[in-house]
Amino acid sequence: MTTKLQPQTALERNVTRWANAHAADYDNGLEGVFKDLFYGGCRSGMVGHLIYHKDTLSFYRKHRKEIDDLFYQLCDGLSPKEIFGDKWDETDPFAKETQNQNLLAWFGFEESARRLCDRAGIEA
Repeated sequence: MTTKLQPQTALERNVTRWANAHAADYDNGLEGVFKDLFYGGCRSGMVGHLIYHKDTLSFYRKHRKEIDDLFYQLCDGLSPKEIFGDKWDETDPFAKETQNQNLLAWFGFEESARRLCDRAGIEA
């Protein structure tokens, strides 16, 4: 049986395209792709279009509304520092600079992947 992802947003469609493009490289298909993603995250470099800052910043700006919505849902009273630890630049609380935008781009991609997996019943 082939698992089918059902993206509901533009951000999820981006994650789905990436996952489907790499699924054939894994014996266990999408499950393997997502397992690797959740193990090393975007920072591991496995998401080729989110390696360089110019690319992550472009990705964040393109999907900013969706990423911000995901972030606000997840925060639920937590500060960005509590979620990202010392990686979050507290002097840039509105993510106007590159460091925090980079973190949020990776967060948006990874959180969208988690939501796709949850809906598809993929345990990765």
